[in-house]
Amino acid sequence: MSTSPKGTPLTTDVDTPAQATPREWLGLAVLALPTLLLSIDVSVLHLAVPHISAALDPSASQMLWIIDIYGFLIAGFLVTMGTLGDRIGRRKLLLIGAAAFGLASLAAVYADGPVSLIVARAAMGLAGATLMPSTLALIINMFQDARQRGVAIAVWVTMFSVGIALGPVVGGAMLEYFWWGSVFLLGVPIMALLLVAGPMLLPEYRDEEAGSLDLTSVALSLAAILPVIYGLKEIANEGFGAVPVAALVVGLVVGVLFVRRQRTLENPLMDLALFRTATFRTALVTLLLSMLVAGGTYLMVTQFLQLVGGLSPMKAGLYLLPAAFALIVTAVVSPMAASRFRPAYVVAAGLLVSAGGHLMLSMADSTSGIAQVVTGFAFVYAGGGPLIALGTDIVVGAAPPERAGGAAALSETSTELGMALGVAILGSLGAALYHAGVKVPEGAPDYAGDTLAGAVEAAQGLSAEAASGLLASAREAFTDGLNVIGGIGAAVAVASAVLVAIVVKLPATGGQTEDAEGAEGAVEAAPVVGAEK
Repeated sequence: MSTSPKGTPLTTDVDTPAQATPREWLGLAVLALPTLLLSIDVSVLHLAVPHISAALDPSASQMLWIIDIYGFLIAGFLVTMGTLGDRIGRRKLLLIGAAAFGLASLAAVYADGPVSLIVARAAMGLAGATLMPSTLALIINMFQDARQRGVAIAVWVTMFSVGIALGPVVGGAMLEYFWWGSVFLLGVPIMALLLVAGPMLLPEYRDEEAGSLDLTSVALSLAAILPVIYGLKEIANEGFGAVPVAALVVGLVVGVLFVRRQRTLENPLMDLALFRTATFRTALVTLLLSMLVAGGTYLMVTQFLQLVGGLSPMKAGLYLLPAAFALIVTAVVSPMAASRFRPAYVVAAGLLVSAGGHLMLSMADSTSGIAQVVTGFAFVYAGGGPLIALGTDIVVGAAPPERAGGAAALSETSTELGMALGVAILGSLGAALYHAGVKVPEGAPDYAGDTLAGAVEAAQGLSAEAASGLLASAREAFTDGLNVIGGIGAAVAVASAVLVAIVVKLPATGGQTEDAEGAEGAVEAAPVVGAEK
């Protein structure tokens, strides 16, 4: 029988779990706000890239840091914030993060240069790390019934998808009529509403036996994650060199020290016992790889539509709506499918659909590829819905309620770290392929060879013939990068589908996430989406 963080039973019988009241469902609506905001923020920023490039004139490296420093710090601090929420209270941490996110958004609005925008985005990432694990952990605690929890998580995932759908349209409209900084204003009213409604509708949860936060583990986790991300990013951008390789080695060594320390602590920052089940491990790895591909693909597709396809930000946002709606539909339908079929088969089928979409992207061309890119991207997102909806619940369902914050943090770490790595690695790979393929005519500024946005700007100062040649070469080089990333995405999706289908053994009506190996000491598992009692 499961117990609450205070040691009292959450249910009196496994067949009669506590049912959510109207207050829990209203609280779910409140928890949807930060989820909606964070997904809007990601999609809006990618649309704003050409406008930020024109206004602030960042280098190619600075532009990548503007995009991915947010995800890096979210990934770096998610585990810390998840366990901190277990200790000080998840609602308290959520509200603190909401206030900090609103203030950081204001700083981004009025940034006057690349460095100040990077700093503001870093502050947003630090604050954002408090929001996602807090919302997911609260949902797990508020909804004890497996079916109600499945619906609640589906709603949570759907709000993420709605944000992806609204972001391009709202952001495109704002970029059409206002300056680039206006896209960050969206966070201010949403966070204000959360600060007002949260204390009234959200319960507080904390683990009374969690112990104090181990600051050494916090430092080790950051010292492991950030150098690895930096090293991978630089290797993708510049190739193997002494500094990025050294950063990788340092990060991996510190990572080993971090793991060894967790094994000696009574109250570790990361609960390594959660990794004893193959289902948990597989779900995390699949989320990481899929989000890595999605992050890099989204970055390339949004730029393709605007800079290769010549669409305005608003039109580009509208062209992205089919993908967003496809994600919403498959995320909502997946829990119902998982009640009849094995969740692994539902997720694997979705990943194969994504693989087909990636293959379409790998064959697009720079002159007539808009329809193919939009269609392929819609298949990519449609196939990702089952993984997002079911993978998250598989991960957090493998933890007892008092460890929900840590499990949610690991799930979100895989998601956010994957997105950050995708932007860093695949974004850098795309930039490197562009730089190698573009032909810059004599008299054109050097920055035309750095980014496609730079080539578009440089073309304005060239003769008609030279400008036409530069733009044709630049668009072809950029599309070549999109093709390569599409091929990588297809390979990753197929490999992930096979891995999930083979390893994850949860039956459609199963209630346990313990793997078939019967690993000793597996943590107590909660029912997954669609599980029947």
